[in-house]
Amino acid sequence: MTDVSNPDATLNSGLLLDDAAHRAFLQADARRQFDFFRASLRAGPGFHTLDLDGRPLPDDTQELHTTTRLVHSYALGHLAGLPGADTIVDHGMAYLASHHWDADRCGYVWALNGDQVADGRKLAYGHVFVLLAGASAKQAGHPDAGELIDDAFAVLNRHFWEDGPGLFCDEWNRDWTPFSSYRGMNANMHGVEALLAAFEATGREVFLTRAGRILDFFVTRMAPAEGWRLPEHYTDSWEIDRAYAGNPMFRPAGTTPGHSFELGRLQLQYWDLAGRPDNGAPCRARRLIEQALSDAWDEERGGLAYTLGFDGSVDNPARYWWPVTEAIGAMAALIKLDQRAADDRCYRRLWDFADLHLIDHARGGWFPELDANNRPADTQFRGKPDIYHSIQAALFPLSPGLSRNTTTLPRFGD
Repeated sequence: MTDVSNPDATLNSGLLLDDAAHRAFLQADARRQFDFFRASLRAGPGFHTLDLDGRPLPDDTQELHTTTRLVHSYALGHLAGLPGADTIVDHGMAYLASHHWDADRCGYVWALNGDQVADGRKLAYGHVFVLLAGASAKQAGHPDAGELIDDAFAVLNRHFWEDGPGLFCDEWNRDWTPFSSYRGMNANMHGVEALLAAFEATGREVFLTRAGRILDFFVTRMAPAEGWRLPEHYTDSWEIDRAYAGNPMFRPAGTTPGHSFELGRLQLQYWDLAGRPDNGAPCRARRLIEQALSDAWDEERGGLAYTLGFDGSVDNPARYWWPVTEAIGAMAALIKLDQRAADDRCYRRLWDFADLHLIDHARGGWFPELDANNRPADTQFRGKPDIYHSIQAALFPLSPGLSRNTTTLPRFGD
């Protein structure tokens, strides 16, 4: 997808990222998303999940990652001056404390149905999103955010962090007895995201140090050894488990290029926060991002294949919204760093595709899945799952630096 024949080519003007009309487009899309997902707010505790029209789905199950992602996303909205965003942040923070928190055993349960625990497992994936929610809420000025950061990190530190490899293990039963020996990249990648956000919110060095250890394993060690593709699944001794095939959506076999975009962007964020050391990190991030684009971009229909084999061949060609949003964020970060013409062309192509096929201009939000003819499909997802990926695609390009810089987001109406 990217033209790397002249990798040193740069642009000093004409970047889409700097274009006033594009930046207004990003703010308008963010505003539509925030308006759409306000309907997630329940009259009682918790949130609704929404159909394509913004109506609550009949299934009342609320999972930890959707609760925390709403808190995180509307905290970003609050920082950007969105009126009423604090209402959803407050609601979600209260629900985390009153329902997701397991007062008897500590930790946060995975899924709730009304007032009942539907799935009591304790997952690293969910707990790192609690840390992310706390970090973003703290930057937004929520009075309980510091306590949430402390609670989430205490649980992560006690039950999930493995100091030998410098990585998070994945899952326990509700009572902290072993659930499986599975180890995976996904929880660790989002762990980097949460740790960097927590560092930005608190200045505590332990968060930055641990993010660096995770990145070192995946980006410095694994990626170059695997042709700049990232294996998802590992044994309990952190050896690649090439035969693993779990849930086809959440733990698919092989590699997931969307995660390469996320981890590449996070590598740049970490490098920036660490003082931009002369250690080759930007080159590694670029290799990771460009390999995923080259492997996964669908030249015929646009969009990005969901999963790949270890050799880069397409395994699952389904095209979802979130890899496109993450590719947008990764390209925006590269452009802020280098201003290469090829990166600008790629960024434009991604937004052209999203604008034409994924963004629901009439109702707000993004369609989560496309069929073979680029029409909205519902084979994997019901409704619009959450705001998290797509709101970051709209907001992060507006931030002036490689870090989240949530306190310098342009305000709505500016």
